[in-house]
Amino acid sequence: MKAPVKAGDLRHRIAIERAERTSDGAGGSTTEWQTVAEVWAAIWSRTAGEDFTLDRVAGTATHDIWIRYRADVKPDMRIRFGSRIFDILGAIDVEDRAAWLKCPVEERDL
Repeated sequence: MKAPVKAGDLRHRIAIERAERTSDGAGGSTTEWQTVAEVWAAIWSRTAGEDFTLDRVAGTATHDIWIRYRADVKPDMRIRFGSRIFDILGAIDVEDRAAWLKCPVEERDL
């Protein structure tokens, strides 16, 4: 599979974030998102739909986000683009060449 992305497609500045859990002092924990890196990306829409969840209609959208290869991107991370948040579903090293990383993502709360 030839990577369909070109360097000129990387026009979105995104933040890759990792969850940091800290004790709240009362036996629980809080989660804060820390920026791992800010990189240029291509964001391509794949699907959109609606689900009826918890007595309300919720929108969902999936995208592919392409970046230059990074070995530290994992599915337990997320991507932030402005006010938009994307949960990373996978991190695919396209053609196993450590050149491009394709991240299928799901956008939160449309």
